[in-house]
Amino acid sequence: MTLRSILIHPDPRLKKVCDPVPEITDEIRKLADDMLATMYDAPGIGLAAPQIGVLKRVFVMDCVKEKDAAPEPMVLVNPEITWSSEDTNVYEEGCLSIPDQYAEVTRPKEVRMRWLGLDGQVHQEEFDGLWATCSQHELDHLDGKLFIDYLGPMKRKMITRKMEKLKRERARGAAAKDPIL
Repeated sequence: MTLRSILIHPDPRLKKVCDPVPEITDEIRKLADDMLATMYDAPGIGLAAPQIGVLKRVFVMDCVKEKDAAPEPMVLVNPEITWSSEDTNVYEEGCLSIPDQYAEVTRPKEVRMRWLGLDGQVHQEEFDGLWATCSQHELDHLDGKLFIDYLGPMKRKMITRKMEKLKRERARGAAAKDPIL
């Protein structure tokens, strides 16, 4: 497993609609392993392929937060929502591509998703609570949408400016570590 770099907003790759995965290959299995390792290392509960610069319809998630509980990693390839509840839930969301920024987002409380598993089989499951929020958040990434797109223009612009500043600071920090020849 290889830890991958997570793209920080604004990055044009985060706004692209991802391509479907035609079949499960060793390359896709390796991508899923890398994504899970990167997500756990970050640490996060979900990660979509475009967040590491891969424009394929794949995301991983594990919403188990109890320290003593066994992890429940999931890999969803070509996921789609087949049903969503009329009831909604408000959750304070964050994103590994928008570090340290959080905002309340309203989404359907429950969703049913269908996806291709790494076993090559079609799977379907209903998610609720944090699992529902996370799965919808990650699916949005595959369609080029970020959680800040649900916010008003002023708040979205403020967060974007903070991310631009963070990227400049990180670039300066990396440049400062480079030896001068």
